Amino acid sequence: MNTPSPTAYTPTAKALHWLVAVAALGQLALGFWMVQLPNTGGGQAQWFNLHKSIGIVIGLVILLRLGWRLTHPAPPLPGHIPAWQRTTAKIVHGSLYACLVIIPLSGFIGSSVTKYPIRFFGHPLPRWMAESPAIKEVCSQIHFAAIVVFILLIAIHVGKVLKHVLIDRDGTLHRMTWGGAPAPKANAAKELAGSKSPI
Repeated sequence: MNTPSPTAYTPTAKALHWLVAVAALGQLALGFWMVQLPNTGGGQAQWFNLHKSIGIVIGLVILLRLGWRLTHPAPPLPGHIPAWQRTTAKIVHGSLYACLVIIPLSGFIGSSVTKYPIRFFGHPLPRWMAESPAIKEVCSQIHFAAIVVFILLIAIHVGKVLKHVLIDRDGTLHRMTWGGAPAPKANAAKELAGSKSPI
Protein backbone atom coordinates (compact mmCIF):
# COMPACT_ATOMS: atom_id res chain seq x y z
CA MET A 1 0.00 0.00 0.00
CA ASN A 2 1.05 3.61 -0.53
CA THR A 3 -0.70 5.08 2.51
CA PRO A 4 1.41 7.27 4.80
CA SER A 5 1.88 6.32 8.40
CA PRO A 6 1.28 9.02 11.03
CA THR A 7 4.99 9.83 11.04
CA ALA A 8 6.17 9.26 7.46
CA TYR A 9 5.56 10.36 3.90
CA THR A 10 4.35 7.90 1.29
CA PRO A 11 6.99 5.95 -0.67
CA THR A 12 6.00 7.92 -3.77
CA ALA A 13 6.48 11.25 -1.99
CA LYS A 14 9.89 10.11 -0.75
CA ALA A 15 10.99 8.99 -4.22
CA LEU A 16 9.82 12.26 -5.81
CA HIS A 17 11.51 14.32 -3.08
CA TRP A 18 14.92 12.72 -3.51
CA LEU A 19 14.63 12.59 -7.30
CA VAL A 20 13.91 16.32 -7.47
CA ALA A 21 16.59 17.09 -4.87
CA VAL A 22 19.35 15.25 -6.73
CA ALA A 23 18.23 16.53 -10.14
CA ALA A 24 17.94 20.15 -8.96
CA LEU A 25 21.38 20.14 -7.34
CA GLY A 26 22.88 18.57 -10.45
CA GLN A 27 21.15 21.16 -12.61
CA LEU A 28 22.52 23.98 -10.46
CA ALA A 29 26.04 22.59 -10.76
CA LEU A 30 25.67 22.21 -14.53
CA GLY A 31 24.30 25.73 -14.87
CA PHE A 32 27.10 27.42 -12.95
CA TRP A 33 29.71 25.32 -14.78
CA MET A 34 28.45 25.83 -18.33
CA VAL A 35 28.28 29.64 -18.13
CA GLN A 36 32.05 29.62 -17.52
CA LEU A 37 32.72 27.82 -20.80
CA PRO A 38 34.04 29.81 -23.79
CA ASN A 39 31.33 30.56 -26.35
CA THR A 40 33.32 29.11 -29.23
CA GLY A 41 32.86 26.11 -31.48
CA GLY A 42 29.30 25.47 -30.33
CA GLY A 43 30.42 23.61 -27.22
CA GLN A 44 28.69 25.96 -24.82
CA ALA A 45 25.48 25.83 -26.88
CA GLN A 46 25.36 22.05 -26.57
CA TRP A 47 25.57 22.26 -22.79
CA PHE A 48 22.92 24.99 -22.74
CA ASN A 49 20.60 22.77 -24.76
CA LEU A 50 21.23 19.88 -22.38
CA HIS A 51 20.55 22.18 -19.43
CA LYS A 52 17.27 23.29 -20.99
CA SER A 53 16.24 19.70 -21.76
CA ILE A 54 16.94 18.56 -18.20
CA GLY A 55 15.09 21.63 -16.92
CA ILE A 56 11.96 20.68 -18.86
CA VAL A 57 12.05 17.16 -17.43
CA ILE A 58 12.58 18.49 -13.90
CA GLY A 59 9.70 20.92 -14.40
CA LEU A 60 7.36 18.07 -15.35
CA VAL A 61 8.51 16.00 -12.36
CA ILE A 62 7.93 18.99 -10.08
CA LEU A 63 4.35 19.29 -11.38
CA LEU A 64 3.89 15.61 -10.60
CA ARG A 65 5.29 16.11 -7.14
CA LEU A 66 3.05 19.11 -6.51
CA GLY A 67 0.03 17.14 -7.64
CA TRP A 68 0.95 14.29 -5.31
CA ARG A 69 1.57 16.68 -2.42
CA LEU A 70 -1.81 18.36 -2.86
CA THR A 71 -3.64 15.03 -2.84
CA HIS A 72 -1.52 13.41 -0.10
CA PRO A 73 -1.09 15.73 2.91
CA ALA A 74 2.20 15.69 4.77
CA PRO A 75 2.32 13.72 8.03
CA PRO A 76 2.21 15.91 11.14
CA LEU A 77 5.45 17.08 12.68
CA PRO A 78 6.46 15.60 16.04
CA GLY A 79 4.53 17.12 18.90
CA HIS A 80 7.58 18.54 20.67
CA ILE A 81 8.43 20.95 17.83
CA PRO A 82 7.45 24.53 18.84
CA ALA A 83 4.74 26.38 16.92
CA TRP A 84 7.18 29.00 15.57
CA GLN A 85 9.36 26.26 14.07
CA ARG A 86 6.29 24.69 12.46
CA THR A 87 5.44 28.05 10.92
CA THR A 88 8.95 28.67 9.61
CA ALA A 89 9.08 25.11 8.23
CA LYS A 90 5.89 25.77 6.25
CA ILE A 91 7.30 29.05 4.93
CA VAL A 92 10.60 27.44 3.88
CA HIS A 93 8.91 24.45 2.24
CA GLY A 94 6.40 26.67 0.45
CA SER A 95 9.19 28.92 -0.78
CA LEU A 96 11.18 25.92 -2.00
CA TYR A 97 8.17 24.72 -4.00
CA ALA A 98 7.74 28.22 -5.44
CA CYS A 99 11.38 28.34 -6.54
CA LEU A 100 11.12 24.86 -8.05
CA VAL A 101 8.27 26.13 -10.23
CA ILE A 102 9.65 29.60 -11.03
CA ILE A 103 13.16 28.46 -12.01
CA PRO A 104 12.26 26.02 -14.82
CA LEU A 105 9.26 28.11 -15.93
CA SER A 106 11.27 31.32 -16.27
CA GLY A 107 14.03 29.41 -18.03
CA PHE A 108 11.56 27.84 -20.47
CA ILE A 109 9.76 31.08 -21.27
CA GLY A 110 13.03 32.99 -21.59
CA SER A 111 14.39 30.38 -23.99
CA SER A 112 11.16 30.40 -26.00
CA VAL A 113 11.48 34.09 -26.93
CA THR A 114 15.00 33.89 -28.37
CA LYS A 115 15.84 33.37 -32.03
CA TYR A 116 17.22 29.93 -31.20
CA PRO A 117 14.72 27.06 -30.88
CA ILE A 118 14.73 24.92 -27.76
CA ARG A 119 16.24 21.56 -28.61
CA PHE A 120 14.79 18.91 -26.34
CA PHE A 121 17.62 16.38 -26.27
CA GLY A 122 18.46 17.32 -29.85
CA HIS A 123 14.90 17.64 -31.18
CA PRO A 124 13.76 21.24 -31.84
CA LEU A 125 10.46 22.12 -30.17
CA PRO A 126 7.79 24.13 -32.03
CA ARG A 127 8.03 27.87 -31.50
CA TRP A 128 5.01 29.18 -29.59
CA MET A 129 6.17 32.71 -28.72
CA ALA A 130 7.58 35.51 -30.85
CA GLU A 131 11.14 36.64 -30.32
CA SER A 132 11.36 39.28 -27.58
CA PRO A 133 14.68 40.44 -26.11
CA ALA A 134 12.80 42.39 -23.41
CA ILE A 135 10.91 39.32 -22.15
CA LYS A 136 14.12 37.31 -22.38
CA GLU A 137 15.91 39.82 -20.13
CA VAL A 138 13.10 39.83 -17.55
CA CYS A 139 13.00 36.02 -17.49
CA SER A 140 16.78 35.84 -17.10
CA GLN A 141 16.65 38.15 -14.10
CA ILE A 142 13.80 36.20 -12.51
CA HIS A 143 15.62 32.93 -13.24
CA PHE A 144 18.82 34.10 -11.56
CA ALA A 145 17.07 35.71 -8.58
CA ALA A 146 15.04 32.55 -7.96
CA ILE A 147 18.22 30.46 -8.10
CA VAL A 148 19.88 32.67 -5.47
CA VAL A 149 16.84 32.42 -3.19
CA PHE A 150 16.67 28.66 -3.83
CA ILE A 151 20.29 28.18 -2.75
CA LEU A 152 19.67 30.15 0.45
CA LEU A 153 16.56 28.09 1.19
CA ILE A 154 18.47 24.85 0.61
CA ALA A 155 21.10 26.01 3.13
CA ILE A 156 18.36 26.73 5.68
CA HIS A 157 16.63 23.42 4.97
CA VAL A 158 19.83 21.38 5.27
CA GLY A 159 20.78 23.26 8.43
CA LYS A 160 17.46 22.38 10.04
CA VAL A 161 17.83 18.75 9.01
CA LEU A 162 21.30 18.60 10.57
CA LYS A 163 19.91 20.13 13.75
CA HIS A 164 17.24 17.43 13.97
CA VAL A 165 19.81 14.69 13.30
CA LEU A 166 22.79 15.87 15.36
CA ILE A 167 21.29 17.94 18.17
CA ASP A 168 17.63 17.06 18.64
CA ARG A 169 18.01 13.43 17.53
CA ASP A 170 14.24 13.25 17.29
CA GLY A 171 13.91 11.01 14.22
CA THR A 172 12.33 13.75 12.09
CA LEU A 173 14.55 12.90 9.10
CA HIS A 174 13.01 9.42 8.94
CA ARG A 175 9.77 10.99 7.75
CA MET A 176 11.47 11.31 4.35
CA THR A 177 13.80 8.29 4.35
CA TRP A 178 13.38 4.55 4.06
CA GLY A 179 13.87 2.04 6.84
CA GLY A 180 12.59 1.88 10.37
CA ALA A 181 12.77 5.04 12.41
CA PRO A 182 14.68 4.81 15.70
CA ALA A 183 13.04 5.78 18.91
CA PRO A 184 13.31 9.59 19.05
CA LYS A 185 15.28 11.22 21.80
CA ALA A 186 13.09 12.69 24.49
CA ASN A 187 12.49 16.41 24.31
CA ALA A 188 15.57 18.18 25.61
CA ALA A 189 13.58 20.64 27.68
CA LYS A 190 11.70 17.83 29.40
CA GLU A 191 14.94 15.97 30.05
CA LEU A 192 16.45 19.06 31.62
CA ALA A 193 13.40 19.69 33.78
CA GLY A 194 13.31 16.08 34.90
CA SER A 195 16.96 16.08 35.83
CA LYS A 196 16.71 19.06 38.19
CA SER A 197 16.43 18.30 41.87
CA PRO A 198 13.80 20.19 43.85
CA ILE A 199 15.20 23.02 46.04
